[in-house]
Amino acid sequence: MRFIHCADLHLDSRMTTHLSGEKARERKAELLHTFQQMIAYGAEHQVDGIIIAGDLYDTKTISAAAANAVRDAVLGHPNMTFYYLRGNHDADNFLNRLEVIPENLKLFGDTWTSHDTGRGRIVISGVELNAANSVSVYDALSLNREDFNIVVLHGQDAEYGAKDKAETISLRRLRDKGIDYLALGHVHSYKSEALDSRGCYCYPGCLEGRGFDECGSHGFVLLDVDEERHTMSHTFVPFARRNLYEIPADVSGCMTNGDILKRIQAALDQADISPRSMVKLVLTGAVDVECEKNPELLAKQLEGRFYFLKISDETKLRVDYQAFALDESLKGEFVRLVGASDLEEQEKAAVIRCGIRALLGEDLDAEEV
Repeated sequence: MRFIHCADLHLDSRMTTHLSGEKARERKAELLHTFQQMIAYGAEHQVDGIIIAGDLYDTKTISAAAANAVRDAVLGHPNMTFYYLRGNHDADNFLNRLEVIPENLKLFGDTWTSHDTGRGRIVISGVELNAANSVSVYDALSLNREDFNIVVLHGQDAEYGAKDKAETISLRRLRDKGIDYLALGHVHSYKSEALDSRGCYCYPGCLEGRGFDECGSHGFVLLDVDEERHTMSHTFVPFARRNLYEIPADVSGCMTNGDILKRIQAALDQADISPRSMVKLVLTGAVDVECEKNPELLAKQLEGRFYFLKISDETKLRVDYQAFALDESLKGEFVRLVGASDLEEQEKAAVIRCGIRALLGEDLDAEEV
């Protein structure tokens, strides 16, 4: 039997954190399209079931388009069974738009629910965690060790602590329960490790990255179960339309935008990423206070190279006080005055940079004043 294990699709996400209105709408539509393409992949590769381990949607209130896309996927593929466990972002969502629950849509509740796949004693069990049941569910889990057991949960591995109001999952309390594959959701990057001597646990990550805290490859997990031998293999399938990358560029010693641009170009060439990507360039290193660094101008010069690009300036400012020691100009006097103050070194450098730019008649950003 073959399954797709996915989670954290966050359909109908607004996507407005970094993007303009037009691109936010485009990315919102792309999330839906990637979901539909995943279902098409499942049909093409003879997948028997789609396991959705929570956060199918991003909010409790969803658009008709997002609800209908999932409804049509379920109704349009009667030979695939959809196992949908709701996460902390989900509610009834598209379910209340269905007059009846289709035979190929299997749901879970706040107590353990098991679905027999009808093939080789492969059983899929799950429970939707909440504050009331998150402690008791472990003792309540009872699995037949003769079955091939897939268990579905949505929450954060307790080792790292929960966020976004998700419940924590104690992997320790799930060991030696007869679990062969623990299908998890909530963590937005792929992770798979042994659970115990019998089984493993897996977070497939989100289907599409939405922000720069979700960089790297995204997709789903393809799970193959041998019904006769009760063995399995699982493979991460990269599937996102666009990936997000954070690329550092060390611009230490640069004095002009042209110098900085060359360093950026070299960093991007080395990264070798697709023009369809979303990129956050992080300027690092130490630059002189008189460096003409202008992130907005640099971003403009790179415009069109990627679907989206932003520049984050994390450089440190360096002041060569010796160079101003004998400078009798107003600039020299200003640098010496600030240098003798009680400010922290980076505060001194920022004030000096701002002052020098003002003396040269340059426009200052509100953040610099």
